Amino acid sequence: MYPLVYPGKSGVLSASLCMENSLDPNKVRGKIVICDRGSSPRVAKGLVVKKAGGVGMILANGPSNGEGLVGDAHLIPTCAVGSDEGDEIKSYLASNPSATATINFRGTVVGIKPAPVVASFSARGPNGLNPEILKPDLIAPGVNILAAWTDAVGPTGLDSDTRKSEFNILSGTSMACPHVSGAAALLKSAHPDWSPAAIRSAMMTTANLIDNSFKPMIDESSKKPATPYDFGAGHLNLDLAMDPGLVYDLSNNDYVSFLCAIEYGPKTIQVITRSPVNCPMRKPLAENLNYPSIAALFPSETRGVSSKIFFRMVTNVGETNAVYRVNVEPPKGVKVSVKPGKLVFSQTVRRLGYYVTITVDSNNLVLGDLGAVFGSLSWVDGKHVVRSPIVVTQIDPL
Repeated sequence: MYPLVYPGKSGVLSASLCMENSLDPNKVRGKIVICDRGSSPRVAKGLVVKKAGGVGMILANGPSNGEGLVGDAHLIPTCAVGSDEGDEIKSYLASNPSATATINFRGTVVGIKPAPVVASFSARGPNGLNPEILKPDLIAPGVNILAAWTDAVGPTGLDSDTRKSEFNILSGTSMACPHVSGAAALLKSAHPDWSPAAIRSAMMTTANLIDNSFKPMIDESSKKPATPYDFGAGHLNLDLAMDPGLVYDLSNNDYVSFLCAIEYGPKTIQVITRSPVNCPMRKPLAENLNYPSIAALFPSETRGVSSKIFFRMVTNVGETNAVYRVNVEPPKGVKVSVKPGKLVFSQTVRRLGYYVTITVDSNNLVLGDLGAVFGSLSWVDGKHVVRSPIVVTQIDPL
């Protein structure tokens, strides 16, 4: 057991964060030090504690980090705790100044609930440049991932870390992206004729919304149910993506029309296409890109009843003869109608389109803290559920 100390009780912010040169060696030497997360890399805080003579660290999340824990290859024995647990430890120490602590490793724990959750550091929507397209598309495993590591640097990446390891525990988009890339490669292997857009569609329309407690996924920052601005279409489910039933495909011309819609000029687009292009005289609508989601943007000055119409095209990649019926969960205070409400596919009919009309009444539309309301549209045939999120929001004109 070692004495426990919290430098932050002095009221000095840099000390509570265990910033460089903020700790008094006379107060932390031989002790386990409580450090608040933020402002500097987590592993750098451990180095500061080590230099000051501390023997261990308790790394406490702040409210913005919630209860999400990130594993790191610290230079000293370290225990990461959530925001609530961190507050409890600090309160205990405040009432028991002679408190002691020890850090024991008891092996890897699996089956933690709830999981998955949206990590506090996960990038959120909406898409600031093109809010007509919902972002993110989906989420995937990206926290505490066992990953390959170079022996050119120590596992913390700090200059003073001379340890060598072929593996490391890493977190971030750089870990979630390989999961999605690998899933896409497997889908392409199973379906060589699928385009990148079809593969993305398969992953999005089959993504999970429920955690392992059979409850809606939680945003670990707010501790509230997450929304499409947090997870997009949901959490990647490769098993379901292998057989999505329907896909929303895109051609090169679809992308060119979208670029024209967001006011890219022909010369700029040609840099991408590497072939001459011309934008139509009548500007296309960005929201009609054949995407597996719908984002309805209404001007903030809209008064009374207003509607927007979206067109989508789906391609049958399942059984040749199939009948899909629409199931709509409209956003609160929003009316959503779909025509036709039934899609009948056959050997000669593999692609069908439909229209979605979204109607709002500004007198009844309550967008809440996020400035948006959320719903979904699904095509169901008894075996497949091809789900697309719907987002309705208001924006100020440019």
